[in-house]
Amino acid sequence: MKQILFVCLGNICRSSAADEIMRQIVRRAGVESHYTIDSAGTYGGHAGELPDPRMRSAGKRRGYNFTHRSRKVRTDDFEQFDLLLAMDDSVYESLSRLAPTVEALQRLERFADYLPAHFGYDYVPDPYYEGAEGFELVLNMLEEGCEQLFHHLEK
Repeated sequence: MKQILFVCLGNICRSSAADEIMRQIVRRAGVESHYTIDSAGTYGGHAGELPDPRMRSAGKRRGYNFTHRSRKVRTDDFEQFDLLLAMDDSVYESLSRLAPTVEALQRLERFADYLPAHFGYDYVPDPYYEGAEGFELVLNMLEEGCEQLFHHLEK
């Protein structure tokens, strides 16, 4: 069983979208019983909310149904998940401070490490303050990054 937690700031754009994109990838591959996938945010102000309406709309055009309810990351997530993927350096630093042990810290990675170089980013930008193009860019990044992550995990 591979247990993955995607983490961004509010858990209403990037990580919630990555959650569903990764679920679809493992479902298509017929290995969803081998994975536990979830998402959370370092900020709890959106707890219980659906993803941002702009992200849901952009995702719907691509065939995704983003229904995850936002939650704040917890210390015990480091025990429950094998891999915690931070969407940017600020989130990575917040998670680093939250990690209860050195061993738990080793479960933390940057999602950008799975992004193809052609994007030219070393983080996944937060589309919350951007226009429609920002949401499309992030979905492109998440789709390709999740594919790379899946291939890495299946090796």
